[in-house]
Amino acid sequence: MQCSLNVDPITDHEYMAVDADGYSILLDPLTNKGTAFPLHERERLRLDGLVPPVVSTIGQQLDRVYENFRAKQTDLERYIYLVSLQDRNETLFHRLLTDHIDEMMPIVYTPVVGEACQQFSHIYRRARGLYIPYEQRDRIETILANHPRSPAVIVVTDGERILGLGDQGVGGMGIPIGKLALYTACAGIPPYLTLPITLDVGTDNDERLLDPLYVGMRHRRIRGAEYQAFIDRFVEAVTRVYPDAVLQWEDFLKENAISQLRRFRDRLCTFNDDIQGTAAVVVAGVYSALRITKQSIRDQRVVLAGAGASAQGIADLIVSALREDGLSPDEARTRICTVDSRGLVTADRPNLEGYKATYARSLEEVAACVCRDRSRITLEETVRHFKPTILIGTSGTPGLFSAPVVAAMAAAHERPIVFPLSNPTSKSECTAEEALRWSDGRAIVATGSPFAPVLYKGRRYRIGQGNNAFIFPGVGLGLWVGKVRRVTDAMFLAAARAMADQVTGADLDAGAVYPELTRIRACSHAVACAVIRRAVVDGHADERMLIGLDEVVRASMWVPRYRPIRYEPRAAGDARLSG
Repeated sequence: MQCSLNVDPITDHEYMAVDADGYSILLDPLTNKGTAFPLHERERLRLDGLVPPVVSTIGQQLDRVYENFRAKQTDLERYIYLVSLQDRNETLFHRLLTDHIDEMMPIVYTPVVGEACQQFSHIYRRARGLYIPYEQRDRIETILANHPRSPAVIVVTDGERILGLGDQGVGGMGIPIGKLALYTACAGIPPYLTLPITLDVGTDNDERLLDPLYVGMRHRRIRGAEYQAFIDRFVEAVTRVYPDAVLQWEDFLKENAISQLRRFRDRLCTFNDDIQGTAAVVVAGVYSALRITKQSIRDQRVVLAGAGASAQGIADLIVSALREDGLSPDEARTRICTVDSRGLVTADRPNLEGYKATYARSLEEVAACVCRDRSRITLEETVRHFKPTILIGTSGTPGLFSAPVVAAMAAAHERPIVFPLSNPTSKSECTAEEALRWSDGRAIVATGSPFAPVLYKGRRYRIGQGNNAFIFPGVGLGLWVGKVRRVTDAMFLAAARAMADQVTGADLDAGAVYPELTRIRACSHAVACAVIRRAVVDGHADERMLIGLDEVVRASMWVPRYRPIRYEPRAAGDARLSG
């Protein structure tokens, strides 16, 4: 069945035109209203008798599905229930998610989506999105064209670096699906304009390969030149079949994430949320924290615990912020150092990876560092020597921010900024409570996964979550609405500033450097407008987009409500759903 979103020329109200009636309407999650079909639609669409006779309001339906959600015994069962609801009624699912965003985002996305990816082949129920195996590399355009409508946003993964869980193969599809649900819930990207894709190049996860129920290709990962040729073919196919789509890369191995972004960022409208989105949300948190410390960004010194793709993105965007505040490129880079599993990254390290070299410290810089082993300077030793104002964790190593490390931060500065950002929760470098307790309540703390408020010495601290959902949905919205042709780092810095501006004095008084999730659609609107304004400055969007920009963006944000449905086979057949 095909359908289109139309506007009645007389009433100026939206309605959905469909080219089929009867049971087909109930089977399509975009048109299904369940018990909420009004009587006149039931008659005209041949639905009489196909649903119970009582007409429910969407409020009554929400009471029913929320009751069922709360009745589930485990988070994985709640995840399965929400995915099943999404598969049968997109509008009701997104309304439920929007109304309970703070409760359900951890279920739909991190941390519970990690377990869902691990169990993907055992909980698989219904197809969503596209799977492109390496074996069909000569048919990628055909596979893309099989999708029923042109997307505004594509999220693609190869499943190799899922959260902190590593290679999940085709099970990584849970990430693009969850990510795109947040594009809709948080920024109003219409659900019919989103497309999750998994590139199945095999897996090196023995548990998946030995699982008789595994639904992916059962061989080791394709690597090297063959892998790159496959990615090149995929990108070329996207530019031909969906030339206007935004392509977001998700959860690729760090080397691949960095190299693919560099390879394609000037060829189409594309970005990597793990690199650029993470960076923007971190910088937004830093800007907010500086309102508490009363300092300038140019006064900051940063230690990054973790030297992967996300750390690289954070470092690069902080450098952009420092340069914007007057520092030279060299001065900005010297304000940042990185520590990985082998200790402080130094320029003399053998076989130093290229992406780590930018922030590697010279021998002269660390000559005075008090340490046990100069070839492996620990995080604690780095903090004591470098005296950073900001400590950011992207290592995926629980407990890395030990009591001595946090105490060293607190000894050097009155209000140290400590962001243990690794997720899921089990991978966090320390808990929020530990960071506050070990700093005697002086640390400004934000985490990557949700943490409950902390009560310390009679004060209640709300823990702000540095959730990428504060950035990437708004960025996607801005790129789509603004018809932006390319994505620049300056757009992400603009997004970070816009996001920080959404943090209120009340948030800061509560100890949080991020807003509550209940305000996330307003945040996405602000981010989208900032991205479009910057795109115009960069020459990647038409300046006419600035006319009435706030209202244009707001009007483009899809709201989960039931639209009237009309049987108009010719109209629906001529125009599929579009934005």
